[in-house]
Amino acid sequence: MKKKEALWIYQKMNEIRLFEEEVHRKFGEGIIPGFVHLYAGEEAVATGVSVLLDEEDYITSTHRGHGHAIAKGCDINRMMAEIMGKKDGLGGGKGGSMHVADVEKGMLGANGIVGGGFGLAAGAALTIKTLRQNHVAVCFFGDGASNEGLFHEGLNLASILKLPVIFVCENNQFGEGTPFRYASASETVAERAAAYNMPGVRVDGMKVEDVYSATKEAIRRAKAGEGPTLIECDTYRHYGHFEGDEQKYKSEADQNRDRDPIPEFRKVAVEKGWMTNKQADEIEKEAAETIKKASEFAQKSPLPDVESLYTDIFA
Repeated sequence: MKKKEALWIYQKMNEIRLFEEEVHRKFGEGIIPGFVHLYAGEEAVATGVSVLLDEEDYITSTHRGHGHAIAKGCDINRMMAEIMGKKDGLGGGKGGSMHVADVEKGMLGANGIVGGGFGLAAGAALTIKTLRQNHVAVCFFGDGASNEGLFHEGLNLASILKLPVIFVCENNQFGEGTPFRYASASETVAERAAAYNMPGVRVDGMKVEDVYSATKEAIRRAKAGEGPTLIECDTYRHYGHFEGDEQKYKSEADQNRDRDPIPEFRKVAVEKGWMTNKQADEIEKEAAETIKKASEFAQKSPLPDVESLYTDIFA
């Protein structure tokens, strides 16, 4: 990992965490309409993958998509405005938390449908292959989505056509409140890759450097025409499935419960000389200011015009 990459990763990790904490606060104040599903705790995955992507690469996301959007370069001010349902949001305030998207940044959208990204990512990868572009598509999904039929359809299609797509499972141990070990017949998601003739890699999703290494190899394979890769990242969400979730299903013995990927990465980055403590402190202050300004921007933004109800209608 290069120093420039480490600094970028630490910046984005802090922006994601502080963004989610601000959303948590504003939801509690009744400012945010609808549901929100927070990404805090899983920052190592979004950043470890996205630091290796270009703006022309594509990603598909999930209902827990704020972290992916920030890591892919979406405008944080307009993201916050979208979540608050405001006119200046990325979707004009119409999509909200579960439909944050910015196609120009290659972010094809958070998705309210569990498993909804597999076909979209495969389609994006087919576009890349057909146009002979040197890009990749990444499909982020959770352990709950691994038990949806779309998971199997997406991996099968990608393998048949040797598409340049990377399937990244963020296994945070629970599909809503159901433990993965209860809902899955296989011990891991990664081992299912064998059925579709692609590599299946399982990594510590709380360690950025492990996610980074697995992604780097997956990108190499994809761009070399060797087809897709499945990466399973074991992680943990700090908040509930959604805001208001009492989390009674969680246990003191849960894997990764007491870990935090941000201080873990800071320690490693400083030890390896990728970053100094002074630089880390400055990044944390800058991230806090960025999120403060985003919240202020969103709260000052007006509500959508009534006329906007009749635009962007496709059916």
